[in-house]
Amino acid sequence: MTWRLGDLTVRRIGFGAMRLPQRGTAFDLSAPPRDRAQAIEVLRTAVELGVNHIDTAAFYFSATRSANELINSALAPYPDDLVIVTKIGPGRSPQGEWLPLATPARLRGQVEENLRQLGRDHLDVVNLRISGLDDVSAHFAALAELQRAGLVRHLGLSNVRPHHLDQAQRIAEVVCVQNSYGLGHHPEQDDFLGVCGERGVAFVPFFTLAGANQEAGTSAEDDEVTAIARSRDATPAQVRLAWTLARGPHVLVIPGTGDPAHLRQNVEAGDLQLTPDELTRLDAAHLSGG
Repeated sequence: MTWRLGDLTVRRIGFGAMRLPQRGTAFDLSAPPRDRAQAIEVLRTAVELGVNHIDTAAFYFSATRSANELINSALAPYPDDLVIVTKIGPGRSPQGEWLPLATPARLRGQVEENLRQLGRDHLDVVNLRISGLDDVSAHFAALAELQRAGLVRHLGLSNVRPHHLDQAQRIAEVVCVQNSYGLGHHPEQDDFLGVCGERGVAFVPFFTLAGANQEAGTSAEDDEVTAIARSRDATPAQVRLAWTLARGPHVLVIPGTGDPAHLRQNVEAGDLQLTPDELTRLDAAHLSGG
């Protein structure tokens, strides 16, 4: 199962590095750093298992760990087919506090910071992550200029609405959209997911697993996921990932974990083919669980 990000071919199950720098909740300033050796083992195991799409950002760091530095240490010199996708726009101070969204003029500095941390002379894909912008044109135009300068190969968007994609596509090619989405999580994104498919744009959901667990208690959705997981000798996470992949051939997933065993289970979710009946049951749970 593969998809193309511009001229780059990636397998549809990737790896998200957000959780690598710390244990517990991402961006929690009190969260303990993850064991460095374990983080490096997870990254190397991911590549050994065939993962060639890693999602990261310069603002993924804890007090003593940086996702980009861990990726550099674990995987450089990088395999020829490895695609590293990063994102810019948000920023954090060295102490971990969130900074205002970068202005268009500051995007170059963020791109260069990712280059330094990853040890690369260009970035494969850079997503402009939106926060409170109604018009992304100025920011995306600045990013397109960095693409023309050779610092960035392909461009994407993160945390956006359909009109943002329209604005960006008038400026340059958009190879992917990253939005929060999963089974029972933001079902209002279904239409946008379809629009991306019609335009040949990869839809890359984040919080595919975490989003479904944000509500306390047991829901009908959880009952369906659990029942199908038991009947298929799979984990609930594998069922959620398999359902997400079934939403369309252009849908990629980037589950993150610091546990090698969970990593293997996530990658194996690509082999789980849900039946039409199972998909119908999960689709109903998705719409009722949003």
